Amino acid sequence: MSHATGCADAPTTTRPCPRCDAIFGVERVQVEAVERRPDRVTVTVSTPWQLMGCPDCGVVAPSRGRRRRVLHDVPHAGVGVVVVWRQRVWRCPDTACARAVFFEQVPDLVAARGSITTRAIGWATEQLRREHATITGLARQLGVGWWTLWRAIKPELERLAADETRFGGVTSLGVDEHIWHHGDPRRKGPKELTGMVDLTRDERGRVHARLLDLVPGRSKKAYADWLTQRGEVFRAGIQVAALDPFGGYKSAIDDELADATAVLDAFHVVKLGTQAVDEVRRRVQQDTTGHRGRKGDPLYGIQRLLRAGAENLTDKQLDRLATAIEADDTHQEVYVAWRCAQDLRAAYRARDTTHGRALAEKILTTFHTCPIPEIARLGRTLRRWREAFLAYFTTGRANNGGTEAINGIIELARRLARGYRNRDNYRLRMLLAAGGLTP
Repeated sequence: MSHATGCADAPTTTRPCPRCDAIFGVERVQVEAVERRPDRVTVTVSTPWQLMGCPDCGVVAPSRGRRRRVLHDVPHAGVGVVVVWRQRVWRCPDTACARAVFFEQVPDLVAARGSITTRAIGWATEQLRREHATITGLARQLGVGWWTLWRAIKPELERLAADETRFGGVTSLGVDEHIWHHGDPRRKGPKELTGMVDLTRDERGRVHARLLDLVPGRSKKAYADWLTQRGEVFRAGIQVAALDPFGGYKSAIDDELADATAVLDAFHVVKLGTQAVDEVRRRVQQDTTGHRGRKGDPLYGIQRLLRAGAENLTDKQLDRLATAIEADDTHQEVYVAWRCAQDLRAAYRARDTTHGRALAEKILTTFHTCPIPEIARLGRTLRRWREAFLAYFTTGRANNGGTEAINGIIELARRLARGYRNRDNYRLRMLLAAGGLTP
């Protein structure tokens, strides 16, 4: 064997270079040579001699020499790296043994039939997890095909996903749905996936959201079945369950998480108030002009202002709002609806949760009696969700914000990959990207 070419620490003898062996970082694997080219680095490695017995019968086997096995490794400085492994070959001398020839195996270097090194698989997995990389881009850097890389990564992700210990320590659980494809449901299955998110706070009270799982469908059954599969210990540990205003998820929580406190998400509640204001604006627009909003119509010019918080509006914007409302007496309905939505925001923005709860209780007693039908409907909705609505103020402002953040990561990963065709692959990739799997 020759030492590593071009290494300053290489000895003058035929022994491998110790420094190169340390940099390569695989136990028992020695670097024989390094060849550098503008487009590729080739590292030749081998293992020291050892006495080997047949894996089946145990008889000491004579060596049959070596074979060259080309492996793809982590790229270096933008250049692809190829590892040439001089793999040892043995022959079983026992004629009665079914195994004739067998090969050296070093799992720390590469899997038995793999072409990508173990550390390259770990590197690619971390790139997918932390750097928003894609399989296509990583495969190009490694010099392999898409399927070659994915077949190497997928078994590890499946192993991590099957590990039930990743569900341990969850005390606060969020749930929400998202659309994972826009194709034909008859061919690709349900468009909706229900996602479960760990919203447990750390010792400092901060939430580090992570995706726990994705199941097909948006229904009580989809959520309840997943909770049932987690077991009694998991369900007993859930203290807070955050959700958006969907009765199916609430029914599943009532049935499977009887000891948990259901909390209606603040974002969705405020969104309901904003939607009510927009509906009032459109209705009044039609009643007064007989057509949809057009440029120059007073209400059309303030539609964005009506969606903003009053505390964020400048004096100029407030003047524009007042001018539009005073343009017609019927516009007062829009102003009243906007004030109601601002009261809803104020309850959540209150610094003191006791004061915020008082404002929320006032909303519950007044909104449903409002003569504006859209606000009255909002009031009836909040009254149906009374306990979950008020729970925000008694659970340390628990909310589904972490779940929405996870949905944002999912949307980014799906957009970078330009869509998915396989739901199982989609689930594994999203679990990895959104913190559900820790290699």
